[in-house]
Amino acid sequence: MRTIFLVAICLFLLSFAFGQNVQISGYVKDIDTGETLIGATVHHPASETTSVTNEYGFYSVRIPEGDARLLFSYIGYVDKDTTLTVSQNTELQVNLLNEQNQIEEVVITVDEQDEKIQTAAMSVNKLSSEQIKQIPVVLGEVDLVKSIQLLPGVVSNGEASNGFNVRGGSEDQNLVLLDEAVIYNSAHVLGFFSVFNNDAIKDVKLYKGGIPARFGGRISSVLDVRQKDGNDQELKVTGGLGLISSRLMLEGPIKKDKASFLVAGRSSYVDLFLKAADNPNSLNFYDLNTKLNWDITDKDQLYLSGYFGNDRFALSDFFENSYGNETANLRWNHVYTNNLFSNLSAIYSRYRYNLDFAALDFKWESGIKNLNVKYDFDWFASQNLTVKFGAGAIGYEFNPGEIFPTTDESSINYEQLQQKNAIEGGLYAHFDHQLTDRFVAEYGLRYSSFYRLGGQTINEYANNQPVLYDTELAIYKSADANGETAHHSSDVIADFHTLEPRLSLSYQLNDNQAVKATYNRTAQYIHLISNTATPTPFDIWAPSGPFLEPQIGDQYGLGYFRNFNDKRYSLEVEAYYKEVENRLDYIDGAELIGNDAIESVTLPGEVDAHGAELLLRKNEGNLQGWLAYTYSKAEQTTKGGTAGGPGINEGQTYFTNYDRTHDISLTSAYELNDRWSFAGNFIYQTGRPVTYPRAQYTYQDLTVASYGLRNAERLPDYHRLDISATLRAKKNKNRKLNSEWVFAIYNAYDRRNANSITFRENADTGETEAVKLTVFGIIPSATWNFTF
Repeated sequence: MRTIFLVAICLFLLSFAFGQNVQISGYVKDIDTGETLIGATVHHPASETTSVTNEYGFYSVRIPEGDARLLFSYIGYVDKDTTLTVSQNTELQVNLLNEQNQIEEVVITVDEQDEKIQTAAMSVNKLSSEQIKQIPVVLGEVDLVKSIQLLPGVVSNGEASNGFNVRGGSEDQNLVLLDEAVIYNSAHVLGFFSVFNNDAIKDVKLYKGGIPARFGGRISSVLDVRQKDGNDQELKVTGGLGLISSRLMLEGPIKKDKASFLVAGRSSYVDLFLKAADNPNSLNFYDLNTKLNWDITDKDQLYLSGYFGNDRFALSDFFENSYGNETANLRWNHVYTNNLFSNLSAIYSRYRYNLDFAALDFKWESGIKNLNVKYDFDWFASQNLTVKFGAGAIGYEFNPGEIFPTTDESSINYEQLQQKNAIEGGLYAHFDHQLTDRFVAEYGLRYSSFYRLGGQTINEYANNQPVLYDTELAIYKSADANGETAHHSSDVIADFHTLEPRLSLSYQLNDNQAVKATYNRTAQYIHLISNTATPTPFDIWAPSGPFLEPQIGDQYGLGYFRNFNDKRYSLEVEAYYKEVENRLDYIDGAELIGNDAIESVTLPGEVDAHGAELLLRKNEGNLQGWLAYTYSKAEQTTKGGTAGGPGINEGQTYFTNYDRTHDISLTSAYELNDRWSFAGNFIYQTGRPVTYPRAQYTYQDLTVASYGLRNAERLPDYHRLDISATLRAKKNKNRKLNSEWVFAIYNAYDRRNANSITFRENADTGETEAVKLTVFGIIPSATWNFTF
């Protein structure tokens, strides 16, 4: 770590060698709402110097003294050309006008395509709330997660799947952030919808590779979602009425230009339809987004944001399942100098999942929560160098399960599985360096550490082997503990330390073409233990420690980027190779529920994933959209290790649950006129791997299935078409209420895709037959959206 700080000091001294230069800095905001704009471009044509606003809308650009011309631009906004005379460091806030508020036609610069060519960033996708809004989804619910699944390298594991999978990784390998707070489960209604309310979203970035050093803790991807700050100019109401849910958002100034608030709520009313049909079951969800922000001074901003969500599903009077996320984040932005920006955050996250079996007189509760404190700095060192550095620590509390009797007659005794505690630390420095006019590098180093704390007992096993191989039966089984060691709460049971280098390089062939390469190492210290293809409330988060090593991922990538026809079209081609160490998989017959010795039913393996991705975009005109294609392979090899034996799947390499050989998405949006617009998307995917029984045998009148090799078969290929039409009210500048109707059809040609296939004995013939489970057929929907 001393090396990082020595390099930073040297760069600081070198930054003074640029002579008669001054620093122009400030915020770029929406002129009508006061929202800061993330990723806005600030360009000084005379010196060909460019700066981009950070995650809080702050920029800093170093230019020569004297008369200066600065161009400010942001996609979807009118460019602003500013001329000023500067002789010293200057603060300059710039307000941009949203193109939608212009009566006359305005030509908008496609800044995102320039950024793809000019920067070293690779394997990064951005989506605006407007783009997400255009994509038709199930039951008319605008959905961020369903939208990113249309990008190359991103798939779902079924229509009712929680979350998303990136480049062959599992859901728990994605770091999902909402205003910097971790979201552990991004799904509502058992995976049908995401927890993100599109009305409250300002910016979305998905990092599939080339992950900046400031992010740590996951090995597949980072989904960084930022909420709106709230309109500091006027009170505004946004909402919508749909088939299964409604939403409402209020935002406005507490003190104009100084402080604002945002409150956005969403709730379903499926229960009303079930009750009307005399259905005893229940299904509902709600979420609430909140935010306060206050410009204390020109150099200090304070933010307080939160998210609260809950899902509830009840099957008559038999059982009830509920789960949800809770987050809170207090942030302080401070500008120390014109070229040094800081953000201090204190963040709380919690995920809880509960089951209440009323018919069996008991309930189950489990969850995970953490408190994260971090301090980040952006240092605009020179015209060609920006440095991001910082440190943080996360305290974890894992509750793997707690069971309660709910009546005096219950046969269940109270039991608490051992709670686990840990601390994860991170220290990083990241450099964005313009080496020459055409050669750009982003490089950095993250040092991460993880301390598994005491306050519990740890099992002891003969020969330190929690899993044994039975040579007679040729199966793996759990070892019996032959003792245990008690640890005081102040003890460190185990500790891990990882250096995580990050590097991205870009060479600009000309104004419209660039080639890029990237490498990153990432470490993940917590594991989601599951024996299903998609997470369920019974899945358990577990920390690394004795017997559970952290996952380590290494990813390499090459890319070619090109703009065509004055940026009307763009092409991105990437190839990647990823290897992961210590990816846990379960042994056959593993019992995960209520198991206080997870190490006795899992074995670590190695994952190799590789693939190629293509993204062809049409960026301008009435018809816009993209074609995404991914070819990929994701395979795991799990040897027996110290447990002996050949390993899982007889030691042979097998496809992971998240492998998709081919994935094609075609997404389009067409503006017919001021009132009508249309959108559609078509999806094709290779079926996911599954394990089928290959034979059956009967023992004492009991029929037992004999399964083949793990994930040796596949479900049928998946494909569907979604379409939508939007009808907007006639434009009237004197009318305060603006509204639109969105008519959508999900799965327009009624494809009955298999979510799973099970086998049973036919009651009439006595023969075994396959049964396909389909989640959705064709689903029409209508939604009314409004703002005033």
